[in-house]
Amino acid sequence: MTDNIWNHAPNADVTAGTDLTGWKVEATDGHIGKIDKHSREVGAQYIVVDTGVWIFGKEVLLPAGVIRSLDTENETVHVDRTKDEIKDAPEFDKEKHLGNADYHRQVGTHYTNRPGTGTPGSTL
Repeated sequence: MTDNIWNHAPNADVTAGTDLTGWKVEATDGHIGKIDKHSREVGAQYIVVDTGVWIFGKEVLLPAGVIRSLDTENETVHVDRTKDEIKDAPEFDKEKHLGNADYHRQVGTHYTNRPGTGTPGSTL
């Protein structure tokens, strides 16, 4: 993981200029959707995942720090979270939440304060 949930982890191998739009996203326990949007802004990197029918066609925002690895051959992003952790994240509405610092703090807290880890991570 990374010290800052909003930056790509060094071991995730996300290189500058890689367009992740349309790539599949796999949680630790299965497929969750496809990437609709991603941000490359330093300190505010994220992906927006269209979950299709998985959680009733909603989109979810995932901080870049949860990306574990990329499979470039199959255009798949693997994230270090379960489907339930993603489903239980604060609701995402791109009209209200993109660029909203308070929402980013909520999401950052959700993804860094994982049950059973005993150690909360950095949220910003």
